[in-house]
Amino acid sequence: MSDIIHLLPDSVANQIAAGEVIQRPASVIKELVENSVDAGATTIQIVLKDAGRTLIQLIDNGKGMSPTDARLAFERHSTSKIRSADDLFTLHTMGFRGEALASIAAIAQVELRTRRSEDEVGTCVRMSASQCEGQESISTPVGSNFAVKNIFFNVPARRKFLKSNQVELSNILGEFERMALINTQVAFTLTHNDTELFNLPASNLRQRIVALFGKSLNQQLLALDTETSLVKISGYVGRPESARKRGALQYFFVNGRYMRHPYFHKAVTICYEHLVPVGEMPNYFINLTVAPETIDVNIHPTKSEIKFENEQPIWQILSASVKEALGKYSAAPTIDFDMDDAPEIPTSKPGAHVAPPTVQVDTSYNPFRTGGGGGASAKRPQYDWQQLYSSFNSSREEKPLPPDGDEVVASKVDFSEGYVSKLSDNAPADTAAFPEFESKLNQSGRPVLQLKGRYITLPTAEGLMVIDQHRAHGVILFERFMAGISSREMASQRILFPEIMQLTVSQAAVLKSIWNELTALGFDLADMGQNSYSVNAVPAGVDGVDACDLIGQMIATASEKEHDAKSSLQRRMAWTLAEAAAVPVGQTLSKEEMSAMADDLLSLKTPAYTPAGKTVFVVISYDELQKRFN
Repeated sequence: MSDIIHLLPDSVANQIAAGEVIQRPASVIKELVENSVDAGATTIQIVLKDAGRTLIQLIDNGKGMSPTDARLAFERHSTSKIRSADDLFTLHTMGFRGEALASIAAIAQVELRTRRSEDEVGTCVRMSASQCEGQESISTPVGSNFAVKNIFFNVPARRKFLKSNQVELSNILGEFERMALINTQVAFTLTHNDTELFNLPASNLRQRIVALFGKSLNQQLLALDTETSLVKISGYVGRPESARKRGALQYFFVNGRYMRHPYFHKAVTICYEHLVPVGEMPNYFINLTVAPETIDVNIHPTKSEIKFENEQPIWQILSASVKEALGKYSAAPTIDFDMDDAPEIPTSKPGAHVAPPTVQVDTSYNPFRTGGGGGASAKRPQYDWQQLYSSFNSSREEKPLPPDGDEVVASKVDFSEGYVSKLSDNAPADTAAFPEFESKLNQSGRPVLQLKGRYITLPTAEGLMVIDQHRAHGVILFERFMAGISSREMASQRILFPEIMQLTVSQAAVLKSIWNELTALGFDLADMGQNSYSVNAVPAGVDGVDACDLIGQMIATASEKEHDAKSSLQRRMAWTLAEAAAVPVGQTLSKEEMSAMADDLLSLKTPAYTPAGKTVFVVISYDELQKRFN
């Protein structure tokens, strides 16, 4: 039998490596920008065509390369950054593996024009699918000019699975923002299809944040400045009032390199634990400077996962630094009394403006989490829906309005249509469904009770049902929105005075990718130019909701899961809309409203869980109640 193990050709090995390093056009930009920064560039220009599918061009004014280095740079494991394994633990450069250019050349057509300051002429190298197609001397400015054309032209499967231009552009902008944030000493320009998206001069971090994310962020930043023997911490954290439910701006950098670090993220968020509503996340832009030998960046090809030698003490220092910043600017409360169930004592202050009471919305769960503990994957009790729903088959016929002088009927929210209507308070109830409560069911309707403005309790044939009113209403609205999307008959409600929404460049790119889904939900938007949009109409039944903030949440939602299918995107957007429009925690409901919500909920096919897998109601059986009294 002949031998079966053999060496792979370099072209095949390069394509395998490219699958780890180059995942999409944004990966190409990341690697090229890192090389330019390592080359000492102070200006970097990025030119895109068709979100990088057709062309990704990067022009810098770095030190350039010699003709020999220009050709050798495209070979695997060729680098000027390290010479031995020990150098991996004293890295002062962004790149070091020598795989980026080889991986790019393996899946695209690349042309490099480069010249050093001491050379009279430069050199031009042309690569295609790891093969050198030519090298010649040319006249070119000092620095490097990379033109990457037709990405994945020789890997049809990879090119096929690229997303739409809007989604790919959104990913490019996200990568560009991370690179621009940490390299504030570099002037960046970004052009897409002959339209300039960014023109960022060299500046400090605060100016760069404002240039990328808008002037409104300037007054919301609190400075960090802590230096110890282990770590130097600099950057900014956001004020508590700038926290967001979704799409928070959260950036960690270490030694000038972007990283993801859940452990340090917890150190920051725990400082906001009693300052922001549950479910909202603060903004932060934090740069850690540590000794290079105390971290290991050689874990993942993207170099975004980093191990720290002194992780636990840095956690403590980081947490103390954030708390100091919040306390220094009086962002943290000095006294925190427990005001649960405390009576509200009115006071008279002539001339003072009395703010309306605030209602804390339950946002403690992530409606787009999949898998993991709890949620939809947890063991669920089985209910007999027909038997449960049989308890709610009371008639809801309206009686004539009382004559003049009688008591005015109660106001009732019609949850199936999303508007307020006047219904009689004397609707007859089916007392046969609850024989044990028959003596109490006179003209007052079903025996329903609201607990702490959050739960609705009522008896059923199987036991005592406890419903989370916010989640229940959200599920009801979600089904209505999904039905409207499917039938393309979602009603819109015009806004008397259209609201103007100013977006960042990356947000505008995501908005264009979900434009059709927003229209199907009932939104009417108009492009006003310069990333400004007018909100002219919203879905019927979402009165009282900030339309601009709601669309911002949907943009953040779409950014989180760009790989989802269109149907999944529609479901997540519909749930975002339903969750925002649902009755908030703490809102008092009338008896008719609670009964109507229970009826509407149990008429659904899957009423027990939200689309996120969260429990909507529980039923405490009579047997369990009896056991508790034994």
